[in-house]
Amino acid sequence: MPWIFENGRPIYTQILEQMEQKIISGEYKAGEKLPSVRELATQAAVNPNTMQRAMAELENRGLVITNRTAGRTVTEDKKVLKKIKEHKAKDATEIYISQMKEMGFSKEEIIELIKKGE
Repeated sequence: MPWIFENGRPIYTQILEQMEQKIISGEYKAGEKLPSVRELATQAAVNPNTMQRAMAELENRGLVITNRTAGRTVTEDKKVLKKIKEHKAKDATEIYISQMKEMGFSKEEIIELIKKGE
């Protein structure tokens, strides 16, 4: 997945969101060694300090583990991965429902549209 950044939002936040997405989608698998901060910064065309800040936050959230000699790896804790995935799904669902209600759809109509999309 290429790095795409929007104007008007902090790059650090967008890196964090994109790295979370890459982890929960399986692009970076549980237990997998991640590229170095410098490599990721080069790929994303951002300052290494910005990438380091995002990686530190991923570690705070429990998605990434730092081993001094082996670099960073994705957590193998399935509970953490599931919790983050469910949180992101909940956020996306709330945004979708809110947008649909703004368009005038009722709860029942939204449910029907979702059922048709399966």
